[in-house]
Amino acid sequence: MARKQVEAPRELLLLKLLPNLVSIMALCSGLTAIRYAIAGNFTLAVLLIGVAAALDGLDGRLARMLKSESAIGAELDSLCDFVNFGVTPALVLYLWGLRPETSLGWIAVLVYVVCCMLRLARFNVGSKVALGEAAEKTVFIGVPSPAGALLVLSPLYLSFATDTALHVPPVVVAAWMVAIGALMISRVRTPSLKRITIATEHARYVLVGAVVLVAAVLTYPWVTLLTLCLAYLAGVLVLALRSLGKTKVG
Repeated sequence: MARKQVEAPRELLLLKLLPNLVSIMALCSGLTAIRYAIAGNFTLAVLLIGVAAALDGLDGRLARMLKSESAIGAELDSLCDFVNFGVTPALVLYLWGLRPETSLGWIAVLVYVVCCMLRLARFNVGSKVALGEAAEKTVFIGVPSPAGALLVLSPLYLSFATDTALHVPPVVVAAWMVAIGALMISRVRTPSLKRITIATEHARYVLVGAVVLVAAVLTYPWVTLLTLCLAYLAGVLVLALRSLGKTKVG
């Protein structure tokens, strides 16, 4: 009687688990932001969402560098994005400025979170839009979830930048949440930094600019974040006007 051959256990380099570990760290950062928002520490909550965004940008690059891309890693990244950039900012904003309008505020939270889920689902299945595949190489179609999280917290930035002298009414906050959710599932072209190239001799200026940006975020966080939101929306508007112009010419 032939003996059944036992397969040797598969081995995996521990280093290849690093991208998934970074995704889990991002998830923990996003969930902890909710904890501090409940405690009323919205500054730390926003900081932790920023940390989650930074880690989100790191895990994919690590996976490609270590050649450890996997289906489970992609799903893990998407689930973390949903929590960090969908659920967490919505709850932080609700706890900060929507409690006076409990029912209306919660409806806005649900709309934003569902839009984020749909945006991520569309990205995951790699659906191709009518504008053509070439557009996806240089721009996004719809606001990506990390950018949506940055934008949706703008009323909080505005209030803190003015030392709460200018407080956005809850109805306006709710309308803003719904508007950003609509942008995420829209077919509007939005800027992408992934495909931008620069001349080699200009690289040093970009590095200096990055240092200035980080210093500005650390020194004047609310004004800087609000400025970044306005710059991003200006980029969206420019792309929309350019697309409209091409449509009229065609």
